[in-house]
Amino acid sequence: MADYGHELLFGTFLTPRADQAERVVALARLSEQAGLDLVTVQDHPYQARFLDTWTLLSVIAGVTSTVRVSPNVANLPLRPPAVLARSVATLDILSGGRVELGLGAGAFRDGIAAVGGPRLTAAEGVDALEEGIQVIRAMWAEDGGTVRVDGRHHRVWGAHAGPAPAHDVGIWLGAYKRRMLDMTGRLADGWLPSHAYAALDALPAMNAVIDEAALSAGRSPADVRRLYNIGGTFTGSGRGFLQGPAGVWAEQLAELTLEQGMSAYILASDDPDDIRRFAAEVVPGVRELVDAARAASNATAVEDRSRAVEVGAGERNTSPATTPTASSVTSPADSSATPSATPSATPSATAPTGSPAASSATAPVTGAPVRAGGGVPALGFLPTPDDGTRLADVQVWDESTRPTGPAPDPARTYSPRERAAGRHLVDVHDHLRQELAEVRRLVEEVTSGAMDPGLARSHINTMTMRQNNWTVGVYCESYCRVVTTHHTIEDQTLFPHLRRADPRLAPVVDRLEQEHHAIHEVLEGVDRALVAFVAEPDGHKALRAAMDLLTDTLLSHLSYEERELVEPLARLGLH
Repeated sequence: MADYGHELLFGTFLTPRADQAERVVALARLSEQAGLDLVTVQDHPYQARFLDTWTLLSVIAGVTSTVRVSPNVANLPLRPPAVLARSVATLDILSGGRVELGLGAGAFRDGIAAVGGPRLTAAEGVDALEEGIQVIRAMWAEDGGTVRVDGRHHRVWGAHAGPAPAHDVGIWLGAYKRRMLDMTGRLADGWLPSHAYAALDALPAMNAVIDEAALSAGRSPADVRRLYNIGGTFTGSGRGFLQGPAGVWAEQLAELTLEQGMSAYILASDDPDDIRRFAAEVVPGVRELVDAARAASNATAVEDRSRAVEVGAGERNTSPATTPTASSVTSPADSSATPSATPSATPSATAPTGSPAASSATAPVTGAPVRAGGGVPALGFLPTPDDGTRLADVQVWDESTRPTGPAPDPARTYSPRERAAGRHLVDVHDHLRQELAEVRRLVEEVTSGAMDPGLARSHINTMTMRQNNWTVGVYCESYCRVVTTHHTIEDQTLFPHLRRADPRLAPVVDRLEQEHHAIHEVLEGVDRALVAFVAEPDGHKALRAAMDLLTDTLLSHLSYEERELVEPLARLGLH
């Protein structure tokens, strides 16, 4: 999948509780005040505890002036399509073109039948929905002609079309099964699933069905906007999808946009604090990341076309004096990234100790270049230093060959926004360091017999350091379950931007990319050691060695990346 280039939208998904009617309207107004784009309400007309969705949406549209409103999704079996079409058009006219139509086939057949609706099978519901879309679009015709749809479930014959909506209302289908997804690709303007029913690992296959159906119908896959109902917590550890700080949310959602084409995120929460935080912290982060990625992608495409014309699409030359070579960063295929490998560079003087705290028994690595003056005082914080402690008896790379970027200008000052750009890198890295401590704890529990290795693997595989496939995150850390290319957001956006903005950073960026791939192999080594632990007599030794190697490589790399990128990120930004 890929980014379809749609404008980003953010909204709320409110519960229309009748016993809190004023609060529901207040949450809708809060959504607008916070700067969100969309307010949606679920539609279950058979639910006695809920307000009627269309009446509620009309009130919300009346007390707001900028947000769009939409059912999420309208229950077609209980809303005859010709009448629904006129309700939508009327509210769109009265609100100044702020209505969209989320539409569904109606999943709760008993509830629908209980209030007099038709009891349709799942297949019949899909057929009825397709007929209903025909009716709705015909009723919205601007020419005011006669509507004739002779369907099995919906027959509208001789009705006059109109009124037409004030704008081109989008029909967004809540679809999960193949026939519904196929219909979405052929007929709909948008796809509106919920994360609870369309998990991250299911999105690629679902998107593929929509794309194939669109192409078969002579449409572009980009004709279908991809929306996503989401929920989460800001107090989590960051180990799951939307379970952590706002920065993690922003990075995960940006990844979904750029890798899976999702472009509208609708927060299912009735908590005003969640809504405020989503709008103030998550939304700007997603917009910035996606804008930067799109800008970099466009610039890269232009550069590639220009290079193809000028030099036959030849690769960019690098200076052997500053760019790491195969001898300075060991290829994962050379096996030095696994605990049992033969060192490819001079090993540190210590044997594995099993704990990062045992620094007194270890020797620092020498030869790594250090920029004069250390950090940049004007930034207000320092990159995390590398204390030189090494636990493993092998090294994945030769740290003395790491290139350095240009020295900061000591007279330069940085705005609060610029300082925040550099600080964010450190914050994301601190999250990864916390995960490293958690991995070490899990490994210790496995080796002590307190935890099953399979359970430990399950825990580790949900962590950021595993999910982002270690062409690492930085600004782009995510929990994307399926990666369809060998490049991450960082490789596609941040690194090309830094190369263009300051060519002196190219050797550093090249080195960081190589280290990313090596770290991925080290993580694979930990996983293999967990698998082998139960079968090999010395499995505990190999597991601790794998963990020590991960500790060495990860902490060393994070410090190097901060040392070289914190100031350029502040100086150059993402644009």
